[in-house]
Amino acid sequence: MHAANTAAIAWWIWPLALFFVTFLLGIVAVIAGVGGGVLFVPIVGSFFPFHLDFVRGAGVLLALAGALAAAPRLLRDGLANLRLAIPVSLAGSLFSIAGALASFAVPTHALETSLGVLILLITGLMLLSPSARAHAPGSDPLAAALGLHGSYTDPASGERTSWHAGRVVPGLLAFSAIGFVGGLFGLGAGWANVPAFNLLMGVPLKLAAGTSGLVISVVNAPAAWVYFLKGSMLPVIVAPSLLGVMLGAQAGARLFRVMPARQIRFAVIALLLFAGVRVLLKGLGLWT
Repeated sequence: MHAANTAAIAWWIWPLALFFVTFLLGIVAVIAGVGGGVLFVPIVGSFFPFHLDFVRGAGVLLALAGALAAAPRLLRDGLANLRLAIPVSLAGSLFSIAGALASFAVPTHALETSLGVLILLITGLMLLSPSARAHAPGSDPLAAALGLHGSYTDPASGERTSWHAGRVVPGLLAFSAIGFVGGLFGLGAGWANVPAFNLLMGVPLKLAAGTSGLVISVVNAPAAWVYFLKGSMLPVIVAPSLLGVMLGAQAGARLFRVMPARQIRFAVIALLLFAGVRVLLKGLGLWT
């Protein structure tokens, strides 16, 4: 803790508050398909008195835990596709290691300023994603060879949807960049997975949100080890946050069956917009 005006607050208040906040974040992250880290880092970094290195380390681990908690139900319900997740996850995981290693060479204020700008860009991507329709990609021999096609039933509407992914090579490049930036800022890998799946590769929105959780679970594991080895895992932050996000993710996976992803996305956008502006101003020294 580093803020002087928090000295009078009992230490146990912060772990308890983290539990309740991360429980809600776990629910929202699964439904929105963004991973817990992209919400955890700007919100906890802005409103809790913890150093950003510890927040970033916990953010990567939380995104991993939340994705692992939700993935079995999403796979069982057919709302996530393992064949679609594997190639992009391998590309993203390699670059997430490089991003995590690079993060410790950047000053904290520079990271906070860059994080604020990135969160605002993510907000724009999320605003674009639900309003834009996935364009059916043209014939892609690599997608056909990898079997990136299928169908799923949306439990909310009962509608059966067929899908064919495309533009696999641009998708691999996009997920490599997502992995690097996610490792750099401790956001996990979910901050742009849904737009990349939906807008670039032509995957339906709900399947894109569900499969995003599988990608997060693969990409975040190596980045989490880097933060752990660098000593950026503080138990008083990680323990209550892990418990909260895993319980929230399981509740979110149940809600994901019956509600459209668009309903909660605008609330996430508003939350990220506020948090992004606050982190940016904090990095610039305009908000303490």
